[in-house]
Amino acid sequence: MKTRAIQTPYDYYLLMQQLEEHGKNVYGPAFKIEDVDRPVVLKLLAYFLRDEQVAKSEGLDLQKGILLTGKIGCGKTSLITLMRPLSADAYMPHMVSCREISFEFSKIGYDVISRYSRNAFFPYSDIPRVHCFDDLGVEQPVNHWGNSCNVMAEILLSRYDLWISHKMITHITTNLNSQELEEAYGNRLRSRMRAMFNLVIFDINTKDKRK
Repeated sequence: MKTRAIQTPYDYYLLMQQLEEHGKNVYGPAFKIEDVDRPVVLKLLAYFLRDEQVAKSEGLDLQKGILLTGKIGCGKTSLITLMRPLSADAYMPHMVSCREISFEFSKIGYDVISRYSRNAFFPYSDIPRVHCFDDLGVEQPVNHWGNSCNVMAEILLSRYDLWISHKMITHITTNLNSQELEEAYGNRLRSRMRAMFNLVIFDINTKDKRK
C-alpha cells in the first residue's frame, strides 16, 4: 500500500484485515472488502483514526466531515458503522436515519431541528456531538400541523453555522450526486456542503453488496 511511504503509526494492511473480520462478525460471513472499494476504505480509516499524514495524502481535511456517496447497496452505512469503534469518543459519529428524522418532525415539529443542531452537544459542555445523517435524500416531505419544512436542509444549514462557530462535524451518506443534492436541497445548502464536507465517492463499478 502507498501508505508505507508515509510516516504513520498505523499498519493499514493489517487494519483492512481486522476491519474485514469485524465486518464478518457484525454483518455475517459474506462480508468482504472488495478491491474496488479499498481506496474508499483507506480514506475512511485515515479520517476516523485522525491520521493526519495519510489523511493529507488522500486529500482529506480533518476539520471537515465526510460526505460519502455511491449507488444503492454499495455499503456506505455499513462502513461508517464499522468505523465507529475506531473513533475517539469526541469524534464517534452518532448514526441517525434521515427517514426517522422526517418522521420525528411530523410528530413533534421544529424541536427536531434543535435536537440535531444547537442542542447537539455533550451534556454540560460546549463539545459538539458528531452526527452521521444516513441516506440523505430518501426522506419524504412532511408536515407538522399543516406546516411544511425541508427538515434535513434546515438541520444542515444550522450545523453549518455551528461548524463555523463551534467546529461541529457532520457526516452524510447518500445515493445522490452533486446535481441531485442541489435539486433536492437548493444551491444555498449545496454551496455550504462544499465547504463543510470531504467528498468521498465509491467507484461506479462497486457491487451491490445486498445481492
